Amino acid sequence: MIRQLLFVFGLLFFAAGNTNAQGIDFFHGTWPEALAKAKAENKIIFVDAYAAWCGPCKRMAAQVFPDPKVGDFFNQNFINLKIDMEKPENKEFAGKYPVRAYPTLMFIDAEGKIVLQNVGGMQIDGLIEFGKKAAGSGDKSVDFEAEYANGNRDPQFLYDYVKALNRANKPSLKITNEYLNTQSDLTTPFNLKFILEGASEADSRVFDLLLKYRKEINAVEKPETVDKRIEQACNNTLKKAIEFKNEELLNEAKSKMKAAIPARADAYENEADMKYYAVTKDSGKYLKAAQRYQKSEVKNNAAKLNDLVIVMCKTFPEDKKVLDQAEKWAKIAAENGGLPDYYMTLAEVYKRKGDKDKARQAADQALKAIGENDTSGMRPKIDYFKQSLEGI
Repeated sequence: MIRQLLFVFGLLFFAAGNTNAQGIDFFHGTWPEALAKAKAENKIIFVDAYAAWCGPCKRMAAQVFPDPKVGDFFNQNFINLKIDMEKPENKEFAGKYPVRAYPTLMFIDAEGKIVLQNVGGMQIDGLIEFGKKAAGSGDKSVDFEAEYANGNRDPQFLYDYVKALNRANKPSLKITNEYLNTQSDLTTPFNLKFILEGASEADSRVFDLLLKYRKEINAVEKPETVDKRIEQACNNTLKKAIEFKNEELLNEAKSKMKAAIPARADAYENEADMKYYAVTKDSGKYLKAAQRYQKSEVKNNAAKLNDLVIVMCKTFPEDKKVLDQAEKWAKIAAENGGLPDYYMTLAEVYKRKGDKDKARQAADQALKAIGENDTSGMRPKIDYFKQSLEGI
């Protein structure tokens, strides 16, 4: 949960007041981190290149990105990133990917090449169709299907086919196993690379082979590449666990991570549990995982605490125990960080708990933190939030 808390996300969180919808989950990291994540997960990056003053940008942020249908498709297929093109810290990105109007919606592959882009706002169905077009343009596996059906079993062809399937997030284990079952020696350099590429899921024989021959694979591939494949395979098993609400698969993903990368095991377990129990709506287990995560990874870092509170409130907006814990952490974030965003996060927690007096006090603290010169544009949304308290 690397922090890059965006203006529009804050607008949705405490102005719209509805966190039940699971819209697009925007990545909170930097552009280089997004590229690395895209490579690790074999995904394309969706970039909303916007400006804080842009009306169509605000409309999409308020009406399109939060839509559950949009979220389901984009979260499954892309790494999603919002970039304010006029902020100094995004100058390098803006220089490499210049835009002529806002919003500009881009799909960029893991190598940094633009796959598809569109200038101007879009409605829900239009954005989904646009996303499908981008996802299809990144799928090279269709080029291999006919040749495979016609009987081509050349080893290099099969390797390239598996690689293309993985990049398209399509099942590849059948073809990987089909090839490996023909091999008497799995320790040749080519076969070791095939095992690494084919280990797409942690709950598989191929992943077990990766662990068995890991020393040999590290000799033909960079260890960091192997580690990325391991985490990606564990994530794919976690996705299946979430899709089928299967706790055995959740435990297998965690146990395989512990066996493969022990130093990452505790953090991965907490993150995996939070993701799984958020979907299965088990607030008790979710809260325990969040508490472990805070203790080991977040600690009292104001920015990370604030991000964690936002995710908690979005996931369990009415659960008393979750909101009680969120209140404690939001207080620490506001007191340690002192930013208006943090006070408004605290204000939203109070609002959800039905304490409008404390919510108003926290909103006043946010106004005080802004000062006289409001260059962020937050004052109107804070005023809107305070008005919304009258209806409680």
